[in-house]
Amino acid sequence: MTTPPAIRIANLVKRYAGIKGEEGKLALKGVSFDVPQGGIFGLLGPNGAGKSTLINILAGLVDKTAGNAEIWGFDIAKNPRNAKRSIGIVPQEIVFDPFFTPFEVLENQAGFYGIPAGQRRSEELLAAVHLSDKRDAYARTLSGGMKRRLLVAKAMVHSPPILVLDEPTAGVDVELRKQLWELVTRLNREGVTVVLTTHYLEEAEQLCDRIAIINHGELITDKPTRELVGMMAEKVVEVTVDRDMGQPPAHAAFKKAEKKGERTVAITYDKDKLTAGQVLALVQDQGFVIEDVTTREADLEDVFVSLTSNV
Repeated sequence: MTTPPAIRIANLVKRYAGIKGEEGKLALKGVSFDVPQGGIFGLLGPNGAGKSTLINILAGLVDKTAGNAEIWGFDIAKNPRNAKRSIGIVPQEIVFDPFFTPFEVLENQAGFYGIPAGQRRSEELLAAVHLSDKRDAYARTLSGGMKRRLLVAKAMVHSPPILVLDEPTAGVDVELRKQLWELVTRLNREGVTVVLTTHYLEEAEQLCDRIAIINHGELITDKPTRELVGMMAEKVVEVTVDRDMGQPPAHAAFKKAEKKGERTVAITYDKDKLTAGQVLALVQDQGFVIEDVTTREADLEDVFVSLTSNV
């Protein structure tokens, strides 16, 4: 038997109400994809693509117009209680009472889910996010990084099998991003399925097993990360030659040749039609002696720009 998906989205549509009889914005246009269990799934797209609308529908904060969504096998419309108990959402905004302590924040959140006092995990979660020493401090006194970690703990009070992080590292420093990803990857190793939205594409490429990209409310692609990165046929070789160039070496087989300095040129070529060796040979045929060579494969940013700019 195949493992059922952690989240199943089928033909999901959301149209917001219009003003004065006008037709409202169509934020999601029949989006369908599955989030496999046990991995880290990237949900990417430009601003306004529909990511937050989709997450808010899963969280029960926005009503869908049409289509279906299931969380851990529970339909969000037919079984909303169990659907909500199966997911923890870490929002972009810092959302907790600044006058509560971290321990109180977690205790209150557990109470909202009806978890009896003897079954709450507040101390365990504070230890997991390295906030035990801040247990009784006012939440407003925490640093930005501590607040972010507290949000993750807050999302996990009811032990959901799925954790959704909506732009968790937007506007935070490099050290905090590192701490957050260490925490998230540890939770994932412990069996939590993670869904991540981020504008840091390098992060997504390193962390995610699979990535879906949406744009203008439509699904553009949904593939394993390595397969997605491999979609780009373009490759760049940067060549330094023995003398100043008036014009960069040109050839019909090159997609682009761009000067990076008086003696350096970046040549873009189709790796399905040429090899790096053939590119170098074509440069040498034009009378240049090659002194240095570096190559660059396409990355997720190249794929993202290519897919979203064509829609």
